[in-house]
Amino acid sequence: MYFEEDYLYHVYNRSNNGVRIFYSHENYLFFLKKLRKHLTPYCSILAWCLMPTHFHLLIKVNCIKPENFNVDLNFSIGKLLASYTRALQKEQNFNGSLFQSHTKTKCLNMLEEITPSYWNAEFGARINTNLDDYSYPRICFNYIHMNPVFDQLVASPEDWEFSSYRDYFCERKGSLIDYELAKTENLIGEQL
Repeated sequence: MYFEEDYLYHVYNRSNNGVRIFYSHENYLFFLKKLRKHLTPYCSILAWCLMPTHFHLLIKVNCIKPENFNVDLNFSIGKLLASYTRALQKEQNFNGSLFQSHTKTKCLNMLEEITPSYWNAEFGARINTNLDDYSYPRICFNYIHMNPVFDQLVASPEDWEFSSYRDYFCERKGSLIDYELAKTENLIGEQL
């Protein structure tokens, strides 16, 4: 993965072979604790969603490698996933890798890296090719929060506990997201 400071990224990974990566409420909370520890020294988290078999993050990179740190953001993401995997291996008594080998990233500020988005509509597939520098980060922000609805886990995004949606549009006061930066980046518009 290649990161640049002051850029927005969609970071995501899924489990190997579709196995669960979260078995309990405590697993989700433990992953969030690891996320805070390993990523917030490097980036601001603008949106997140933890799903039973995968996760999504929208981050803005503040610093690739802080002054007093021996490792960079890439290494820290790997450390987050490895340490979570070890804890889950111990808890669930299994061996082997939990996550796919490569965490994926999309830079949301470089439109040439973004492929057109497709979706099914009433009269066939539609394609969205009319993207600009300001709309795609908001599309990603909304996609991350709507993921539990798309996967039919809940009927509405506020029904999914393990995303930042409730921090933005409900009364939860989570401290993981950078709400002010999300406003500055024009991510917060009308409710989904």
